[in-house]
Amino acid sequence: MDAVLEVLGRSAFVSLSATAIALVLGVPVGTWLALARRRGSGVLATAVNTGMAIPTVVVGLVVALLLWRSGPLGDLELIYTLRGMIIAQVLIAAPLIAGITMAGLQALPAELPDQLRALGANTPQLVVRLWIEARVPLLAAAMAGFGHAISEVGSATIVGGNIHGQTQVMTTSIVEQVGKGDFNDALVYAAILLALAFTINAVLTSVQQRAAAWAQS
Repeated sequence: MDAVLEVLGRSAFVSLSATAIALVLGVPVGTWLALARRRGSGVLATAVNTGMAIPTVVVGLVVALLLWRSGPLGDLELIYTLRGMIIAQVLIAAPLIAGITMAGLQALPAELPDQLRALGANTPQLVVRLWIEARVPLLAAAMAGFGHAISEVGSATIVGGNIHGQTQVMTTSIVEQVGKGDFNDALVYAAILLALAFTINAVLTSVQQRAAAWAQS
């Protein structure tokens, strides 16, 4: 049981860390894309939407090639480490968060930014107000990013290596147990992983529903 809790804690650490970093990166990018009227923003929006659909195993392969000892970032010694896995999961979750943020802000009334500027709001005040108005989709972006990260297996295997006691997480443990034909343990790991995802998303959903109720009041 201790080994299971260790793997569970490692999964939570990697996925929550990746989600937090992806939010810091993805929300500003999505905000800029929603408000930008410059040439080239459409190309970046297309890149974000493409990133939402890229198979995670491809992301893992690219990150592994960059972090491999003979790769351009090999001196950082991040291959087969939790930090390397976090980098891969950030690249997986960030486009999803950016895309949902962009869509959520674009769904707001088109005249709202101009109205806020007319009232004297500077750019930081404008952005914060728009985030408050779009708090429900922003929370949805956080949930989607975390769900994408916690359920990821392709990049976790390639970048982390599924090393027992070091980089093994719940998803790679499930794949390993299935490979050994131990479906009972695989089901136990799957149930625990679902419980973790449900608990965290239940908290975020509760916050989201309160935010939605506040917006309607």
